[in-house]
Amino acid sequence: MTTPTNSTFRTEMIEAREAPNQSRGVAGWLRANLFSGPINSVVSVVVILLIARLIWPFLEWTVIDANFLGSSRDACTGDGACWVFIASRFDSIIYGFYPEAARWRVDIVFAVLAVLIAWLAVPRLPQKKWVVLFALIGFPILAYILLLGGHFGLAYVPTRAWGGLMLTLTIAVVGIVGSLPIGILLALGRRSKMPFVKSICVIFIEFWRGVPLITVLFMASVMLPLFMPGNIEFDKLLRALVGIMLFWSAYMAEVIRSGLQAIGKGQNEAGQALGLSYWQRMGLIILPQALKLVIPGIVNTFISLFKDTSLVLIIGLLDMLAIIRAGLTDTNWLGFSTEGYVFAALVYWIFCFSMSRYSQYIERRLNTGHKQ
Repeated sequence: MTTPTNSTFRTEMIEAREAPNQSRGVAGWLRANLFSGPINSVVSVVVILLIARLIWPFLEWTVIDANFLGSSRDACTGDGACWVFIASRFDSIIYGFYPEAARWRVDIVFAVLAVLIAWLAVPRLPQKKWVVLFALIGFPILAYILLLGGHFGLAYVPTRAWGGLMLTLTIAVVGIVGSLPIGILLALGRRSKMPFVKSICVIFIEFWRGVPLITVLFMASVMLPLFMPGNIEFDKLLRALVGIMLFWSAYMAEVIRSGLQAIGKGQNEAGQALGLSYWQRMGLIILPQALKLVIPGIVNTFISLFKDTSLVLIIGLLDMLAIIRAGLTDTNWLGFSTEGYVFAALVYWIFCFSMSRYSQYIERRLNTGHKQ
């Protein structure tokens, strides 16, 4: 009988290793990321000084030397920003030309939308399915009745009186909610084995991706009525919403198609082996995985859509940025354009940054090993 050799066993002591870093909090993060070595420390200090050199004058202008109280440009006496301009036109920036007596209806819609978003964003809150159902069916009906009026004794408010942040959010929400399902159907159709369906989807996607959004809005507002019967009139806002949904659904389709192509064919074959139909395989196996992989691309499309809502000015709809620009033409506020554009940029950044951070949170929750 042969005796086993000890060649597979370690005969020497393992060298001592450094103790794990136990530092936590802000100091630990700074030491690990900004001051981990001499070169890293020097670069961090230089960058911090450059940022401070650029940010401090901006802080002086926006906060320290700024004027916040007053009702006219006479209240702006310093060298800082005159936020009195924003305060004096805040109502029009939010509501546009919506009648003042009916603005409580807009407030209710804003409040319900905020509650729905918070309910869906907080994981511990119950009854998510019912909330989603209300958000997709009940909330649009409620918003339509409250904003447009003409029912249940509410005064009718035409869409030409809509404007400001209210109009921006209306276009963004409708565009986001409408473009996602249309994009999913287009992505599935482009990957279909039926030549007719695939050809229609390819032509649709390539056509809308090859046309600028400004052209789409112009065609929807000016050219479309020329091809309609004289007794039929489409609302200008409705035409813009349809154009935006169709335009961004083409981009959404390509984002989702990239996720579908990332799923191996074995997933589909496994569904076929279980006897599942095409739509069951897509809804239960393929799409959940594909959508999870392309969350960054989907949210990036949503952010682009939200920022492009400002293009509706080309067809005479005054969104938040257009309302601010219109206020700058007032002779009493000439020379305060910087404050208006900075405020608009801040509002756009808040919404876009919120969508970006929430998408990262969703990615972390749904991560099942794809993260490198």
